[in-house]
Amino acid sequence: MCAVLLLAAACSGGGPAGERQSARDTPRAGSSDAGKNADGDVMTSKNVRQVAHVPRAAPLDGDMDWNTDLAFQGDYAFVGNFGGFTIYDISDPKQPKTVSQVSCPAQQNDVSVHGDLLVLSVDEPRSGEGCDSNADVRDWEGLRIFDISDKKSPKYVTAVRTDCGSHTHTMVPAGETLYVYVSSPGPEPDSKTCPPPHEIIQVVEIPTKSPKDAKVVASPEIFPDHQDTDFAAGCHDITAYPEKKLAAAACFGDGVLLDISDPVRPKVLQQFRDTENFEIWHSATFNNDATKVIFSDELGGGSQATCDSRTPRTKGANAIYDLKDGKLERRGYFKIGREQQEVENCVAHNGSLIPVPGKDVMVQAWYQGGVSVWDFTDSAKPREIGFFERGPYGGGGDIAGSWSAYYYNGYIYSSDIREGLDVLEIDDPLTDPAKKVRMPDFNVQTQKTY
Repeated sequence: MCAVLLLAAACSGGGPAGERQSARDTPRAGSSDAGKNADGDVMTSKNVRQVAHVPRAAPLDGDMDWNTDLAFQGDYAFVGNFGGFTIYDISDPKQPKTVSQVSCPAQQNDVSVHGDLLVLSVDEPRSGEGCDSNADVRDWEGLRIFDISDKKSPKYVTAVRTDCGSHTHTMVPAGETLYVYVSSPGPEPDSKTCPPPHEIIQVVEIPTKSPKDAKVVASPEIFPDHQDTDFAAGCHDITAYPEKKLAAAACFGDGVLLDISDPVRPKVLQQFRDTENFEIWHSATFNNDATKVIFSDELGGGSQATCDSRTPRTKGANAIYDLKDGKLERRGYFKIGREQQEVENCVAHNGSLIPVPGKDVMVQAWYQGGVSVWDFTDSAKPREIGFFERGPYGGGGDIAGSWSAYYYNGYIYSSDIREGLDVLEIDDPLTDPAKKVRMPDFNVQTQKTY
């Protein structure tokens, strides 16, 4: 769910005191100094520890085989990668085991799972829909669908072409039909795959008993006031909350609140902007009772160092909105307060709620700013309660760090672009009640009440 590749191709106060640990080993006690080594050593707050690490492995460990998004189902974690995807057995979170890897190159291969189906987002024109396609010919982009009934041997099923491809996607299940909202940037004049105009999202219908029949069934325009951004039109990311019949869309220059009572015909409830503080509306997260929405700003598209004293704390941050009488009102901002080096790309990125009943707590990736756990129960006074981060990757200057950090059944899983899969545990009175919550599956862009 990142805009960094688009650019490559074309607050809160300080956090808790930290301690160092090996980037590869389980934690050990260390210094309370909150600074960082330049050799990549891990630093954590005292209430967070790294319990497992699995490096990227062939064939998905090339220089541009970046780890991307995460999804979960039962005892399995699914990690997208620019080269394909990996399935891990996490029945023992402290000893994840690789079950299978599928080579299927494309940008950016964001992943979600539903029943026996896995869906990948392809945001790159390629010669064809199959995994054997290449980027030399720019004829096709969209969604790829796999059968994962056998986790050891996933099978390609079909693909669906969508305008401007699929940067990210969001599942909205409806009985035996799975609707998928496709978000993508555009347009690109003279492009075969991304013609202007592009002020739409697209809705793909996947019959779960006949996924080969998947097709685009709607292309709703969700910008009554139209978009006005130099970056791109269309949406970057949509989070759906089907139980509440709501969705929140981060659409580059706009935030949009949607009524999804009819998933094929979403209705705009509110469209709003923050041109002073937001550059790229990146993603959205509801709190558990849907009385708040967090919108994040991916200032610089993920490639820049924005977690420093030169960048205002309201930029490259999270904006906290309260939802009252059907309208969103901004109440506060949150940004990590730990100063990052000028060689570390750092900005708000993918995160999820930690299921603490009666509280609003979130874990979030910040690229080379690491992983942050923060409390926004008081919308106007959010605070960081824990963190995990490494020093600059490769001496600095490279795109690296945590792409996605999500909480699932007692542990935090971080998909690190270069380093691989990290498993973290937080031991804190505020988050301890979440350890009792068990989810059968978890796709972050499709929220469920816990």
